[in-house]
Amino acid sequence: MRKPSMMLRKRTSVRIRTVGLLILLGVLGGAQAQSPISLSRQAKQPANNPSARLAETPQQKAWRILHEGLEDKNADRRAKAARALGLLTGNAEAEKAAVLALQDEKPNVRLAAAVSLGSMHAEHSKGNLEEALGDSEPSVVLAAANSLLLLHDDVGYDTYYEVLTGEKRASKGLIKEQLDTLKNKKKMAQLGFEDGIGFIPFAGMGYEIFKTVTKNDSSPLRAAAAKKLAHDPELDAAEALVKASGDKNLAVRAAALEAIALREDRSLVPKISAALDDEKELVRFTAAACVAHLSVVPEKTPSSNGSKLVAAIHARKK
Repeated sequence: MRKPSMMLRKRTSVRIRTVGLLILLGVLGGAQAQSPISLSRQAKQPANNPSARLAETPQQKAWRILHEGLEDKNADRRAKAARALGLLTGNAEAEKAAVLALQDEKPNVRLAAAVSLGSMHAEHSKGNLEEALGDSEPSVVLAAANSLLLLHDDVGYDTYYEVLTGEKRASKGLIKEQLDTLKNKKKMAQLGFEDGIGFIPFAGMGYEIFKTVTKNDSSPLRAAAAKKLAHDPELDAAEALVKASGDKNLAVRAAALEAIALREDRSLVPKISAALDDEKELVRFTAAACVAHLSVVPEKTPSSNGSKLVAAIHARKK
């Protein structure tokens, strides 16, 4: 189990970064916003000057289009431009623009920015994404959590644990109370259908599961959350997945079994054997493959489990 004192330090670190950023925004807000705005103003000049516009290089035109989109009065256009930034892997200017978009007043723009930061592998934006875990919009929180996992920051697992189980992990303080929305099945279903951006693993689960989904069904998000926990080093993640393998929804059961197979933990076989007799073929087949795979995986020694857990906790402290 995660040591409370260590997690307290992690949460404190996130809060300190949050306060520090707020102070920085108050003191240097103009400086932060100046670069993209000034760049876009320079980029807009060719639009007002036909001769200058003809002299644009393709690269200059591309950046002008992006900056104009990011500053557009229409939130949908800003969101589309922010989402496109995700293609610019390793680009410092794109990362800075996405971080600024993460502070946009419209949630769809913040959502797009959070996704882009993960897509572009913006390692320096982890602190900004951890802040976004406290966003008032659950869809933004889910996007931030997903991007944090892409950046190998295990803090992202905590959000998916809550989505799957409906409970917060002990001593967690990174997620605002607004995430109680995730306990509302209708709201969760809306997140899946209206703001789905890679959380719902239909492609890997087949048409049978797709047919079970309705607009009042929260199972797609819960199934996606289960798959996200496949590599969560915490012991309670394994327990949550075992419990989910007996969920009333077949999508959640199948996803939990897939995640358990990926955990490479042979000790879980006795706990999921009942799924071999599941009434749904998809679940039975998934359970069979899971058990067959784990049965040939070398047993983990207590010492190796402990050392991996310590290593995971140490990694979270960094």
